[in-house]
Amino acid sequence: MAFSLPPVKVIMKRWKPSLEDQIIEQTNGEFFYRPSKMAAAIPCKVIKEDDSFDTLIDSFNHHDAVVILDNIGLPAGCITAPQMVDFLYNAFKQLEAFYEAVIQTTDASITVIDDLARVRTWTEGAEKLFSVKKQDIIGQHISEFFDPNKLEILQTLDNGKRITGQYHRPRSDLFVLINSNPIYYNNRIIGAVVSETDVTNQVVLNEKLFNMSAEMHRLEQEVAKYKDSTDPFHSIKGKSASIQRTVHLARKVCSVKSTVLILGESGVGKEVFAKAIHEASEEPKAPFISINCGAIPASLFESELLGYERGAFSGADIKGKKGKIELAKGGTLFLDEVGEMPLEMQVKLLRVLQERKYYRVGGEKEIIADFRVIAATNRDLHELMQEGRFREDLYYRLNVVSLHIPPLRERHEDIIELTHFFLNDFSRRYQRPIYEFSPDVMQELLRYHWPGNIRELRNMTERLVVFATDGVIKKDYLPFSAGSLSLENSGMISSNTPEERENTILTLQEEMDQHEKKVIERALKIVDGNKMECAKHLGITRATLYNRLKRLGID
Repeated sequence: MAFSLPPVKVIMKRWKPSLEDQIIEQTNGEFFYRPSKMAAAIPCKVIKEDDSFDTLIDSFNHHDAVVILDNIGLPAGCITAPQMVDFLYNAFKQLEAFYEAVIQTTDASITVIDDLARVRTWTEGAEKLFSVKKQDIIGQHISEFFDPNKLEILQTLDNGKRITGQYHRPRSDLFVLINSNPIYYNNRIIGAVVSETDVTNQVVLNEKLFNMSAEMHRLEQEVAKYKDSTDPFHSIKGKSASIQRTVHLARKVCSVKSTVLILGESGVGKEVFAKAIHEASEEPKAPFISINCGAIPASLFESELLGYERGAFSGADIKGKKGKIELAKGGTLFLDEVGEMPLEMQVKLLRVLQERKYYRVGGEKEIIADFRVIAATNRDLHELMQEGRFREDLYYRLNVVSLHIPPLRERHEDIIELTHFFLNDFSRRYQRPIYEFSPDVMQELLRYHWPGNIRELRNMTERLVVFATDGVIKKDYLPFSAGSLSLENSGMISSNTPEERENTILTLQEEMDQHEKKVIERALKIVDGNKMECAKHLGITRATLYNRLKRLGID
């Protein structure tokens, strides 16, 4: 608050009463105050200067004067009822001055109503936003000017509902972002306050962009029917500068067959880039062999990568088996999640890359290695090297050319195109004629930070189409919308006080790890510990989930 009631000793310091100017008498342990020498003595209530302001106020219920004792029990002065009235009046006027200054300073639309829903405060911002003059609405019931069913402030007044950053449409031509809080006094709601920020222009602009993007996507699909779409990079969606730079670099890589290391968070489309580079570099029938280095147990990795001869070990196929390297002959071997490769296999892979030849497990015949390597990881390989979990020589062998794919949160302008692409795909697949998202749903999608990147966006779009049985996608279908469980209730953010959270400084990685751990733990709880189902809901592979569980120390 800008103004608060002080303890008694602070009031005494402000008034600085002189005992010489006050006649205070003590008789039989009781104190009396005389306004003048000729005036009658007034019985006094005695309190201490350390007592609260409430104690001082209560003292005037049965006395016209109050004597204040200092910390050694001597009278420090006397306060009479008229003086108390004067002090309270000045305190009220000061509080009113603070209040008026705050109201006049803000440009926002702020409305305050009392317990009878009568308007008590109506700022200039409210006048501009709603075209209602202050002199016309002050003192009037707010429902005389607005539809009661569309007034969030009335819900706040009735049931104490608090609102933070919620989109609202009080009129057909107006979109606002509102915050609303009840006003409590003595554990009773005596009013409500709401602040509203006009976001109509942003919503209208988004709707125009949405419609333009939908039309552009439709035209692109029509054009695609009449041209030879042999460009392997055609499947990579997005017009943002960051993704276009990455595509431009990837196209340059296609002119040679150098080893490529693709870096980026889970779900950004590393394998899509790898396939595009492969298709643009190799012959049409050249194989593209993918191996997830985090999904294969260390004990089986060597046989998966190099293959094995018949009888090489107990339980092996009697005919033997070709390894991934052999299957990739004349084409590309894609090492996904290469940061999870067992350390002992890193040595053997390095030898194959250096010597370009190898032996199957249990074999004696030397095999020539003829393949191109494209590796991908969402891990920090420099950090793994410092921890001794990734070989430095292998890193430099793989990192001939590196591509960094930006996360979706750094290319929000691509969300509209991507959602339309996925929407068209799933609406056809599930035979649901849904052609667009409503502006409020798109606003939520644009505001979300997308930790699972494009994979999460794709899964989210599928979820919306599946739920839209009536052909209408609603904001309530989004798990992160205002209508869904809050982050705090879901356990995704700490329940510490704001002050404690504010004073706790963590590194960015620590903050991200904490958030990621809580998301995964909550997801596991929902699916009763089923890791396959958990990975599906999170929009990541099961191997990636196992890696995250291990890194974050989740049992």
